[in-house]
Amino acid sequence: MPITALYASLLVPLYVLLAARIILMRFSARVSVGDGGDKDLLRRMRVHANFAEYVPFALLLMGLAESLALDARLLHGVGIVLALGRYAHAYGMSRRKDILPLRTGGMIATLSALIVLAASCFFLSMRRGFGL
Repeated sequence: MPITALYASLLVPLYVLLAARIILMRFSARVSVGDGGDKDLLRRMRVHANFAEYVPFALLLMGLAESLALDARLLHGVGIVLALGRYAHAYGMSRRKDILPLRTGGMIATLSALIVLAASCFFLSMRRGFGL
């Protein structure tokens, strides 16, 4: 699954960066568990959690779609939308005052990628499994 591997490798640096931001803030704020009432730490935790809530499922669907022989151009298109969406969302949500167009656009891109991948998996698996 080289296409899925490519987009996973492009998303991991963002995941690591988001985790590192939490670790550094926890160290400086001396908070080992939870947010300690620190709104900036809570925001960083939510940005990271939002990434962790959506990206693994999207990559799983992408890998499944790739294994079902979804056209490579569509896979790349969805991968680009997903990656740009996740980077935009993380940046837009990471500011003390949200950059709402980036945050919203990032979620629209992410959800669009999930919908396209889920529909692709459904139709490809129906065609393969049931000869439709």
